Amino acid sequence: MISAARAGKGIFCEKPMAITLDEADRAIAAAADARVALQVGFNRRFAKSFRTAHLDVLAGRIGTPQLLRSLTRDPALNNPANSPQWVIFLETLIHDFDTLRYLNPGAEAVQVHVMADALIAPAYKSQGFLDTAVVTIRFDNGAIATAEANFQAVYGYDVRGEVFGSAGMLTMGGVQESDLLRYLAQGIQADTQRLDTDLLRDAYVAELNHFVDCLRSGAKPLASGEDARAALAIARACIASYEQGQAVAL
Repeated sequence: MISAARAGKGIFCEKPMAITLDEADRAIAAAADARVALQVGFNRRFAKSFRTAHLDVLAGRIGTPQLLRSLTRDPALNNPANSPQWVIFLETLIHDFDTLRYLNPGAEAVQVHVMADALIAPAYKSQGFLDTAVVTIRFDNGAIATAEANFQAVYGYDVRGEVFGSAGMLTMGGVQESDLLRYLAQGIQADTQRLDTDLLRDAYVAELNHFVDCLRSGAKPLASGEDARAALAIARACIASYEQGQAVAL
């Protein structure tokens, strides 16, 4: 990223933007010095339901956020032996950390606590591989959030979010194919789909279009390097919490 910035190129980077906070700081500084766009692939910010929820929170429609939840469940665990250490925090849950910040705008995490294990592939736990985790996060506005991840949802990808506030609640995500509900004698039914390749397709298109718009206009991306650094800080604190077996302050 630093070389690209020095060459005057706009940067679109997948998550995580870095492994350490120092690396993230250097990338952000290089992009700022070169005055080029730095956008990170936090696609949920560009999904219609998550974007609308963010705007609703900003508009005060659910009052003050009090409880938040974000989850990521992958459909299958592939090659755990070749997975990098701490992948569940740095590459999977980092989406959820950014989502929780996005749904609680203006607030920052001040404490995290982790419970995690290798429940799908326990043989790899000794190598530092974890496949299941629940993270609790306290924000500086008092809100409490949970983020969870698992690498084996047999029904397909599962990505959801929720914000509960003093005046209401917002939920995002699901596996329904449409909003059609059938009320029959056998029960209430809905058409569902297995979300493997189509998950967040529209969000991927929207985030790339947004990046192009930023290159043209010089605007700051909605998923900025600073946002990515904040999510990385939570991920690094999760690693420390797991290793220490206690809550960790940011």
